[in-house]
Amino acid sequence: MWPRRDKFPPGPYTGLKGWSFRALNQSPLEMFSELARYGDIVGIRVVNFRNIFINHPDLIEEVLVGHPRRYFKGRVLRANRHVFGEGLLTSEGDFWLRQRRLVQPAFHRARVAAYAETMVQYTQRILESWRGGEERDVHREMMRLTLQIVGKTLFDADVAGDAQDVGKSLELLLELGANFRRTLFIPHWVPTPTNLRIKREIAFIEGILYRIISERRSSGRDAGDLLSMLLHEQDEDGTRMTDKQLRDETITLFLAGHETTASSLSWTWWLLGQNPAVEAKLHAELDEALGGRTPSLDDLPRLPYTGNVITESMRLYPPAWGLARIAVEDHELGGYAVKKGMGVAMAQWVVHRDPRWYDAPGDFRPERWEGDLLKRIPRFAYFPFGGGPRQCIGNAFAVMEATLILATVAQKYRLRLVPNHPVVPLASITLRPRYGVRVVLESRQRALEDRSQARQAMSAN
Repeated sequence: MWPRRDKFPPGPYTGLKGWSFRALNQSPLEMFSELARYGDIVGIRVVNFRNIFINHPDLIEEVLVGHPRRYFKGRVLRANRHVFGEGLLTSEGDFWLRQRRLVQPAFHRARVAAYAETMVQYTQRILESWRGGEERDVHREMMRLTLQIVGKTLFDADVAGDAQDVGKSLELLLELGANFRRTLFIPHWVPTPTNLRIKREIAFIEGILYRIISERRSSGRDAGDLLSMLLHEQDEDGTRMTDKQLRDETITLFLAGHETTASSLSWTWWLLGQNPAVEAKLHAELDEALGGRTPSLDDLPRLPYTGNVITESMRLYPPAWGLARIAVEDHELGGYAVKKGMGVAMAQWVVHRDPRWYDAPGDFRPERWEGDLLKRIPRFAYFPFGGGPRQCIGNAFAVMEATLILATVAQKYRLRLVPNHPVVPLASITLRPRYGVRVVLESRQRALEDRSQARQAMSAN
């Protein structure tokens, strides 16, 4: 049963406060933060679209877990099906359930654990090109790194040579795909200059994916990656995925699999650069637990603070900053009538910064996760990967990857923020730094050597 209606202030639900597409396109984070001041359920109208914006974890749980079949994915994702096809991100109903069953084995714990070594190896490869004193855009570096990792671990393909061009294509598709006015009012088949450019970028990425799929089908080899499993998995009726279905699933993972982790790490470096005490505590844990050696999967339990840094970073800057659904039937939500066709939106950006659940919610404090906070706050007060049946299938992969990359890089370098460089959130399909994150690399080799010598001296005594 729902809590009493008076638990959720009505706000302007009945009045349906009006908003323009300009506000939604230019400052969605500010828009949703302002809406949350009206209460836990807020009715809004954007042009002719009627929507409900919900801000209480219990309401979010009701939508994502309690009655997920009452909803389809939101309008923006549905409008981007020409990019993602009928992959897990956009498909619905029985077809989605079939695809989920076929993809799920590739993300079982043992399978994901096998990718850890590759994640560290590719990070070390990137670090070989870094030098102390250099200035770099760490967001660009993280995008390049995670693209290579997703290419290798999911498709057993070394895409380093294509990374720059693919990265540009991915960034363009994600940014244009979040333009609410364009995606909702200009069908993708209309030959506008923007749509023609999107079509070219999709064709470029598809060319890479279809080439890999074709080569793998011809060889028949099991490379121990996601694609091998998708090729060999079969449904209960014995059918397997077609090339088109493989394209849709792989492009979803190819597009989203590296972007979310790269963005999370970029925000992490930015937050660490502003919080030297947190950075020092992170370095101390890494030096104590690893002593200069390369981290591995087995080291993760010995790196709790490193994990908390990632958790706190994703609280403040969740890669998936908001979720949207469309009601497919009339029902009630928190005591209010929801009509078929109405949108229901929720924003991790807002809930993760709610002072009801977090002390000093705007502060970067990884130590807040050291106790039993997750047990004390509502279940959906922290949901960077969504929740319910449609929770991100690669959440364990992403967390492990981000933690291992952070540990590998932070052992060797401090990343000092370049003064006066603007770091501004861009709320596209994911939450990215609009102008990147410019840093100066500072080698930590001397610190590691000093700590090693101190240990040797203590052992000798």
